[in-house]
This record gives sequence, structure tokens and C-alpha cells, in this order.
Amino acid sequence: MSVRLNITMDDDVYARLKREVPPKKLSAFIAAAVRSKLHPAAKTLDAAYRAARKEEWRKQLEDDWKSTEGEGWPK
Repeated sequence: MSVRLNITMDDDVYARLKREVPPKKLSAFIAAAVRSKLHPAAKTLDAAYRAARKEEWRKQLEDDWKSTEGEGWPK
């Protein structure tokens, strides 16, 4: 669902937006910019971490580095 906003910004920022963003793409550009500045939700991060834990290449990488974990450190 989309929400219509009425915002204000500096003239120079608006001029650059009009110059650099294609017509009819301004809303998507602004939404992407705001989204990139917001912190991800904890739920989203948790899901991403759980998914990453299951990736086979990560498990292989972890196995490759296990032999170095305690080398040279006093016990």
C-alpha cells in the first residue's frame, strides 16, 4: 500500500532530483533512499541470520578456519 506525502526540501536538492532522476521514478527513488537509511527490523535480521547459518559454503569456510582458532594463544 502506498501513502501520499507532502514534504519540503531545499531548492538545490530538488533541482538535482529533477535533473538526475527520470520522470515518474521520483517516488521510487525517494522510497529507496529512505529505506536504505532506516535500520532493518530485528525480525528481518534474525531471519537473514538463520538463513545464512544454513548456507553450505559458510559451513565449509568455518571448517577451513577451525584449525587456526587456537593457534598461538595461551590456554
